[in-house]
Amino acid sequence: MAEKITVTEDGITVPDNPYVCYIEGDGIGPDIWKASVRVFDAAVEKAYNGAKKIEWKEILAGEKAKSATGSYLPDDTISAIKEYGVAIKGPLTTPVGGGIRSLNVTLRQKLDLFACVRPVRYFQGVGSPVKEPEKLNIVIFRENTEDVYAGIEWEAGSVEARKVITFLNENFNKSIISESGIGIKPISEFGTRRLMRMALNFAVKNSKKSVTIVHKGNIMKFTEGAFSKWCYKEAEENFRDKIVKESEIWAGASADGKIIIKDRIADAMFQQILLRPDEYDVIVTPNLNGDYLSDAAAAQVGGLGMAPGANIGKYALFEATHGTAPKYAGLDKVNPSSVILSGVMMLEHMGWNEAAALITAGIEKTIAQKTVTYDLARQMEGAAEVSCSQYADKIIENL
Repeated sequence: MAEKITVTEDGITVPDNPYVCYIEGDGIGPDIWKASVRVFDAAVEKAYNGAKKIEWKEILAGEKAKSATGSYLPDDTISAIKEYGVAIKGPLTTPVGGGIRSLNVTLRQKLDLFACVRPVRYFQGVGSPVKEPEKLNIVIFRENTEDVYAGIEWEAGSVEARKVITFLNENFNKSIISESGIGIKPISEFGTRRLMRMALNFAVKNSKKSVTIVHKGNIMKFTEGAFSKWCYKEAEENFRDKIVKESEIWAGASADGKIIIKDRIADAMFQQILLRPDEYDVIVTPNLNGDYLSDAAAAQVGGLGMAPGANIGKYALFEATHGTAPKYAGLDKVNPSSVILSGVMMLEHMGWNEAAALITAGIEKTIAQKTVTYDLARQMEGAAEVSCSQYADKIIENL
């Protein structure tokens, strides 16, 4: 009989037969989930020979939830993730131009999943727009609950917007056009430092060489500039014996055995990941910068179809990083690698590293054999294009 994962502030305890929640997703979600879950189960079986097994528990969000319950995000879904501790999801639809805000953002905020963790690496053989994509191997820690994603904004011409603009213009000598839309961008020391702490703990545990703070603090001095300052404060107060600042190295300090803390302005960092990607290991960034940067990095290694993601706080929600691609829904066509690689992250989070390693190796071998879905096949000379389910079959064969 399956058992629940135990979640405390100190971490998680995973039984050999845990419940794990899943959200199938909208659009292509059902196709890529069906393919992915077969890979997960096959890897767990092969790694542990029946000693471990996941009991999958479906929970609802998006269009499927709306049809079944009348709500895009039922309260029961939030409660289930809290109860079972770990979940994985496909892409979700959010209506454009009104109604609900992003379901992804809402899930992160309701569950306080403060860190969006996105590893970006290259799989040999995948087509890329850059000459040396193998040089990019980073993990981005993106703050997940603050910044403009906090959703504090008012529509142009609304009573609220006019009140805020009038207050700012009259009390702070500003000259904001009266018919502007207006938004507020909160960034806190609490939110920043807990993100930096997670990134530094990851860097220490995984023997990374550097952690780079990416921000636009030269312009937004009291939000993104403060983000940089608070990241340094966390590093200096709680990791002093493990880190050295880049500025200290320039002054003659040794970096031997230490994690180098680097600092980059956001726009310059976009150049850096193209021109000098091998100089970066772990990146820590506010919410919006992290969104842009993770997608831009993914483009260098095959696109969002090859990019996994996790939202982590006390609980953990792993997810496909791409959209729902409704024109491909039900066609068994789309690359499931984003969900599969998110499952690798999930298995690692659970401590099931053997199963995770099998999947990664299986994907590497499958791509090396040039047996891939259409998105990769069109970038690879001599590739055999296969369906979503056939691609999963091949990964399982190569475990």
